[in-house]
Amino acid sequence: MEDLSLHILDIAENSITAGASRIRIKIIEDIKANLLLIEISDNGKGMDREMFEHACDPFYTTRTTRRVGLGLPLLAQAARE
Repeated sequence: MEDLSLHILDIAENSITAGASRIRIKIIEDIKANLLLIEISDNGKGMDREMFEHACDPFYTTRTTRRVGLGLPLLAQAARE
């Protein structure tokens, strides 16, 4: 659970860095289905279609300071474990 928390924090920090001023983190536990739904949204500029399609690709990023975008892929991996 600590790993998930750290990845959620990373995503929230990325939102702020990208200009968001409001971040909503919603977590729903479905005990019967043994599932945890994590939804993170913000009031930032959003993703265009290409960004959305590559959002979980660790080697895709729009940043110019580094060539990888690990936030969402690492959160997805931790959520599956």
